Amino acid sequence: MKYGESTFDILYLVFTVVMGLLILSKRKDTIGKLMGIATLILGFGDAFHLIPRVVNYFADGDFSFWLGTGKMITSITMTVFYVFMYLIWIRAFKAQENRIFKTVFYIAVILRIALCLLPQNRWFTNDGSLLMGIIRNIPFVVVGALIVIIWFSRRKDIKVLSPVWLLVTLSFAFYIPVTLGASFIPVLGALMLPKTVCYMLLIVCFWRYAKRDKQ
Repeated sequence: MKYGESTFDILYLVFTVVMGLLILSKRKDTIGKLMGIATLILGFGDAFHLIPRVVNYFADGDFSFWLGTGKMITSITMTVFYVFMYLIWIRAFKAQENRIFKTVFYIAVILRIALCLLPQNRWFTNDGSLLMGIIRNIPFVVVGALIVIIWFSRRKDIKVLSPVWLLVTLSFAFYIPVTLGASFIPVLGALMLPKTVCYMLLIVCFWRYAKRDKQ
């Protein structure tokens, strides 16, 4: 288990960093920069959690602080990633921003980050708060739902980006059971693997778009 999971985690981190750099080098306009930076944020943010997790498998010691810190950082960077998803959507589809949508979206983003920073999360111990886990993920689900709605609305406009809404939907479908039930049913933690695969496929969509001729 530890060898398979560790190998997957390392390959995922290498994949995101390499793809982020490739996207930035392939397409140097604003959309390319947004896609490349979003990919790197995803990879570097997850690294804070996954690297201590891998080390914890093979080294003795208490890694609670580093694992907790990594979870907190990943929770925040993942939220920032979806801000980039919103900005990419605006640029890629030349969309007009809706003031109400934008306000609700950014309120949910700010609330999510603020909740992640509260000490009640008890990130740095082995006694994390299930209640706070649910509370801090409510605005995150709102953020994800809003992203799904806008990407779904333009799914037919750019073929290489058409799967994005579905991949985001599936990533949340795999993520929510882990948040709600992994502390009671540890096997649910395995759903993080297909969730991660969804993000890798999302990055592939970015790469396919980056290879297109600029319009």
